Amino acid sequence: MSKILENQVAIITGSTSGMGEAIARRFAKQGAAVVINGTNEERGKKIEEEIVQEGGKAAFYKADVSSASEVEAMVDFAVEQFSKVTILVPNAGILGNGLATEISLETWDKTLGVNLNGVYYLCRYGLPKLIEAGGGTVVINASIASFKSFPQHPAYCASKGALIPLMKNIAQDYAEHNIRANAICPGPVDTPLIWDSVKAFPNADSIIDETIGMTCVGRLGTPDDVAEAALFFASDQSSFVTGASLTIDGGIMT
Repeated sequence: MSKILENQVAIITGSTSGMGEAIARRFAKQGAAVVINGTNEERGKKIEEEIVQEGGKAAFYKADVSSASEVEAMVDFAVEQFSKVTILVPNAGILGNGLATEISLETWDKTLGVNLNGVYYLCRYGLPKLIEAGGGTVVINASIASFKSFPQHPAYCASKGALIPLMKNIAQDYAEHNIRANAICPGPVDTPLIWDSVKAFPNADSIIDETIGMTCVGRLGTPDDVAEAALFFASDQSSFVTGASLTIDGGIMT
């Protein structure tokens, strides 16, 4: 049985845990060579080794996505390792909790640096490589925070809200190069990030159970739920889809 990402090369930022890790593992199982990214080198190398042991292709690259020069070097590394790049998955994200008038300027800048600038940097340096390869796909990991607010998440919501119009501009401007761009917008997914996020809520002890009750399906999402959606957008299964955003939230936004 053929693999739907055979001969593809993907860069997945923030892929040493959570949704990014699940996406990297799923893409590798479907034939893609994956560049794993994060700042935890020990964890990244472990995931790389496990993917290779399972017969996949992977290489870890340590980089802070809020640094343009480090992202540019990561893209060059991907080409050196696998000859081309055809899929970009800017996934890395941080929370930066705090009231708008109380959050430190350092936290504000860091949150937008990772969540917004990091996406832009990967696209800025990665899109030319997709063009050289004859086309490809961009799958931005946004959030339902692209569409709604959450208590004490101004930096996070602002950074995620900017990703949808950025994605749409890429879809429009690069279609002539056989490049599609879409966004996945997860809701409550069981990753370390959601457990850090609840600390900003006054009802931190009960908010997870309350959130589950707000879904139509009665559970938190899993990283694999998100990985399946990313796979759809990255593959030819979605060949007539570009400029779209998909909420993966168990029905919270319905």
